[in-house]
Amino acid sequence: MSVQGFMFPRSRTGRASLLPPPPWHYSGHMLTLEYRTDLDAVAELLPSGLAPADEDPGAVAVIWADWQSCSDTFEELLDPVRAQYREVFVVIRCKYRGRHYSRCVYIWVDTDYAMVRGHYQGYPKKLGSIFLTRPVTVGRAGPRLSPGGRFGASLAANDRRLLHATFEIGAESEHAGFVNALPMLHHRWMPAIEGDGADSLDEMVTMSAYESEIGRCFSGDFDLRIGDSPVEELTRLQPREPIAGYWREVAMSWRSGTTLERNNLTGI
Repeated sequence: MSVQGFMFPRSRTGRASLLPPPPWHYSGHMLTLEYRTDLDAVAELLPSGLAPADEDPGAVAVIWADWQSCSDTFEELLDPVRAQYREVFVVIRCKYRGRHYSRCVYIWVDTDYAMVRGHYQGYPKKLGSIFLTRPVTVGRAGPRLSPGGRFGASLAANDRRLLHATFEIGAESEHAGFVNALPMLHHRWMPAIEGDGADSLDEMVTMSAYESEIGRCFSGDFDLRIGDSPVEELTRLQPREPIAGYWREVAMSWRSGTTLERNNLTGI
């Protein structure tokens, strides 16, 4: 019998796989903070073949997300340690062959399965410690989803506080910004085992949800502080001009992406 499983480790039954096969379903809420930074700092993050966006090329979005996710079996929802995680990701926009895309350039998550799922999709995920204020509908131990509701958010990794943000709801909004509103364009890279500088996997891929649902959405003012670390480069994306902050409820389902380019695989 051959070993089975969508992802490693593959085993006799496949039950040990870190990830179930797609589709994957997500429900949660996002805090999105958009601002403008130095255009050169955005452009230096784009690999060959990609160009900055035509309009507002220095725009950046820093996004906190608190997710519950599951596969088509929905069994993870009865074992929530397998379903709940948080992440923080930094998104810019770019242009490839005349079309504009959103691109995640940095991202941190707090579970192993979310990190590896992101690697499969081309998200450059790392592990981090992530917190985001949750709204409440009863009591005083949290903000209400109404003007004046205040939220805090943080990210730490390798004992360094990398991001700290505050956000205050100003009004209802019909959208949650523009930086993260396009199909994603990512690279999937894996260095060759020979260690000779070549890649055994080098693909450019695009993807988007096949089903999505947006709940309540609010805009407001924010403050964002970026901290330094010897193993990060976030300080190169320091805010120069705020655009707006957004809090929204969101759900989506994802099944697959599309390979746009597949480059120079090493020969065996």
